[in-house]
Amino acid sequence: MDVPIAEILAAYVCLLFCLTLHEAAHAWAAERAGDPTGRLLGRITLNPLAHIDPFGTVLFPLTMMMTGLPVFGWAKPVPFQPTNLKNRRWGPVVVALAGPFSHLFQLLVLVFGARVAFYLLDPDISTLADSPWVFLLILLVHINLVLMLFNLIPVPPLDGHHVLYAFLPPAGQRVMDRIGPWGILIALLIMRYGLGAPLAFLRDFVMFLLFGGLGVSTAG
Repeated sequence: MDVPIAEILAAYVCLLFCLTLHEAAHAWAAERAGDPTGRLLGRITLNPLAHIDPFGTVLFPLTMMMTGLPVFGWAKPVPFQPTNLKNRRWGPVVVALAGPFSHLFQLLVLVFGARVAFYLLDPDISTLADSPWVFLLILLVHINLVLMLFNLIPVPPLDGHHVLYAFLPPAGQRVMDRIGPWGILIALLIMRYGLGAPLAFLRDFVMFLLFGGLGVSTAG
């Protein structure tokens, strides 16, 4: 409980924005692929109230943050009707990948925008690491990386399972359906014990793109 309230609030706002864009991207992609369900439900919006899941977006992430655990959570999934999609086999893959790609898009914008800002503003390097804007920048990078990797895990109901599902034979699809109720638990275990190294590698790579050549330490 020694985490500063200001940092908890900042982390939660960043998480809420990332989750909102993730679900809006699903709804937008489904609309483009032929299914208007998300649009009709008002999910193509950056209003976080349309996407909030009481447990995954409020209780769970706030509890994690207040106990000093990593920033994490999820929003209310955007429903779609596969039968409405123009391509019934690959349409679900497109809709699913829109979520993780929203995080990749945010990372690209963060890197490009930060490097342009550093070039134009030419900040004092000695104070840059202590800047609240740099703190928010690093926080957004970490949240987007975690959410992108987590949602690519190929177990239901996560986005990655739609990609794997498209390549599986009917027998494999039935197995995937049966593990559905345990999907989140399996994904959390994979995230905890199997994705630490890839996450660290990607974080270091993005930090290099952001601060390489500036002499700014982002350890910790």
